[in-house]
Amino acid sequence: MTNQRILSHFHESAEIKIQSATVLAQPIAQAVELMFSALSNGNKILACGNGGSAADAQHFAAELVGRFERERFPLPAISLATDTSILTAVANDYSYREIFSKQVQAFGQAGDILLAISTSGNSANVMAAIEAALEREMRVVALTGKGGGAIGKMLTDADVHICVPADRTARIQEVHLVTIHCICDGIDVALFGGDVNE
Repeated sequence: MTNQRILSHFHESAEIKIQSATVLAQPIAQAVELMFSALSNGNKILACGNGGSAADAQHFAAELVGRFERERFPLPAISLATDTSILTAVANDYSYREIFSKQVQAFGQAGDILLAISTSGNSANVMAAIEAALEREMRVVALTGKGGGAIGKMLTDADVHICVPADRTARIQEVHLVTIHCICDGIDVALFGGDVNE
């Protein structure tokens, strides 16, 4: 791999992040408000996605249950992509499409939030999880790219759609990670105010 090719990855990533900042600042702020309100009312956040998006769901839950950048009490967040016994049982006995929706039906309650992550916006099992969440009067924060796909059309006015203006999966995932960090920071600031160094 040449240095020029490596540099092109960094430059493209930086450019997409700069473009995304203006487009996504408002929906990210809305997601923070929605999640903070739910957490303040004793509700929880469930997160799901496939592949790299599963890792992002897990990362998000870890930041809330553990900590982001400051010491605080644990916040209730669960990644639906981590329990291999549930995932394999549901996939085997029902279908892969239901691996997240069954868990939303089991754990989700009115007022909870579903963080639904799909770079294409077309992941069938994430879409099924959204359907289950909406049936349970949960709100949805969707992280997508590539125009939002079918997920973008499923959301209600009460939900938040954070759609990265890019088509390359790697770049979308990189912006999703920054977005997750923005949300975690926003929740901490809403809880405690000020800057981490203050």
